[in-house]
Amino acid sequence: MTAATAAGVDVRATSNRMVIAGASAGTVFEWYDFYLYGSLATFITEHFFSGVNATTGYIFALLAFAAGFAVRPFGAIVFGRLGDLWGRKNTFLVTMTLMGLATFAVGLLPSYSQWGVAAPVALIVMRLIQGLALGGEYGGAATYVAEHAPPGKRGLYTSWIQITATFGLFLSLVVIIAVRTKIGEDAFKAWGWRIPFLASALLLIVSLWIRLRLNESPVFQTMIAEGKGSKAPLTESFARWPNLKLVLLALAGLTAGQAVVWYTGQFYSLFFLEKMLKVDGVLTNELVAVALLLATPFFVVFGWLSDKIGRKPIILAGCLLAVLTYFPVFKAITVAANPQLAAASAAAPVTVVADPADCAFQFDPVGKQVFASSCDIAKGALANAGVTYANKAAPAGTVASVEIGAVTIPSFKGQALSAADLKTQKAAWTKALSAELKTAGYPAKADPAKMNKPLVVALLWVLVLYVTMVYGPIAAALVEMFPARIRYTSMSLPYHVGNGWFGGFLPTTAFAMVAATGNIYYGLWYPIAVAAVTFVVGLLFVKEMRGAPIEA
Repeated sequence: MTAATAAGVDVRATSNRMVIAGASAGTVFEWYDFYLYGSLATFITEHFFSGVNATTGYIFALLAFAAGFAVRPFGAIVFGRLGDLWGRKNTFLVTMTLMGLATFAVGLLPSYSQWGVAAPVALIVMRLIQGLALGGEYGGAATYVAEHAPPGKRGLYTSWIQITATFGLFLSLVVIIAVRTKIGEDAFKAWGWRIPFLASALLLIVSLWIRLRLNESPVFQTMIAEGKGSKAPLTESFARWPNLKLVLLALAGLTAGQAVVWYTGQFYSLFFLEKMLKVDGVLTNELVAVALLLATPFFVVFGWLSDKIGRKPIILAGCLLAVLTYFPVFKAITVAANPQLAAASAAAPVTVVADPADCAFQFDPVGKQVFASSCDIAKGALANAGVTYANKAAPAGTVASVEIGAVTIPSFKGQALSAADLKTQKAAWTKALSAELKTAGYPAKADPAKMNKPLVVALLWVLVLYVTMVYGPIAAALVEMFPARIRYTSMSLPYHVGNGWFGGFLPTTAFAMVAATGNIYYGLWYPIAVAAVTFVVGLLFVKEMRGAPIEA
């Protein structure tokens, strides 16, 4: 009897490890696929959006990245319903297969020069398929693990699922770095960027093999055997106020803030280093990868801690820290990563003096608009140079000028010039501007020799630590809020509205805010505002559910 009992305990422990490993392995793979696009946005711009100006192309690339997030709530509805009707395991097998095939296809797509406008259209279609699949993946994996977890360890067990997002990003960065280092920057820029997408086929095969060995969730099996499953999970989840109220509170009081903190720490920081601070792409990937590696264990730490003190205090503390410290942390990153830029900005700040009516938001979806006003010429050149600037209104009709410290460089009106003359004069004016910027100490790129790399990694680690606080306990918090019969559907929607819309659109929104104002820090107001709202709503209206029964 004792031997049998001991054997039973050992078998259950092995089973629990397999549950976590199976759900985590598949989710790592899916996040690896999804993150590749964000990490390679610059190369995607060059190959798929080369028919528009540089600023528009980068915004388009980020929009295509965001498109995958935009459809995630719809994937949550479709696959959440299937998960509550058909089972957790079967559903996330389908989502993983769709994700893998779409990612592999991205590596094969012809570029804009080969297919024209059909190329970005095909890319966006693949992104939409990825987003739909990921919309059904997370809820299934989190629910599956939570429904296997022993009492008092739900936060600890589900925190391993939370690691997968960061580890997926880490894995994608490692593969990108390895390929770039092996074949060189020129080859990577031309065709090598496709290799990480194609390599996902191997990960898909391994992940499917692991997940096919898993059994269905015991909570779901019992619920079906007892005839307690929902026949209309969408209606129960969203058409009945008691549960809809929980969905809305989960969104506003938990997942919206969690999402913007997550994407600021793991994505916007990467864009900020490479795009705003002009840090070399390979070095950027390496710095972020080290920070992720050092911070990743804290997902489990905060998941475990949430089993002791509750989910809500940790999540809301992460949101509050983000609100209070984002500006000083990102300004410190500037000083550490590109000290020449920081010194030049302080010693010789740049100001665009222009008639506000002369300034357009330089976003051209079709690539046909010509930005030829004196203000647009000045701001376009500064944006391409990665220089932050302030705006100063001038009287109507004034020709715009750029002030670099005490030096003033008048722009010119190009509306009446021919295309050839405009191009010639713009090139000459930009060259003169670049010379003055160089004289004032503004670097064309960040100098790795002058960078304080340990400090950059430490600051990035702080940002990711906030991520671990908000993300480590989130799965357990959401699972405990909803009944088993509609859990997959109910928890998936607020999670993916939060992470798909509030978080997924963060890089695009923040970059557009920077482009519109000229202030490289202005985009931080977006995550700060959302995190502040989540802190207030969560503090006042979200009930702590730690340890709540999840079998019914």
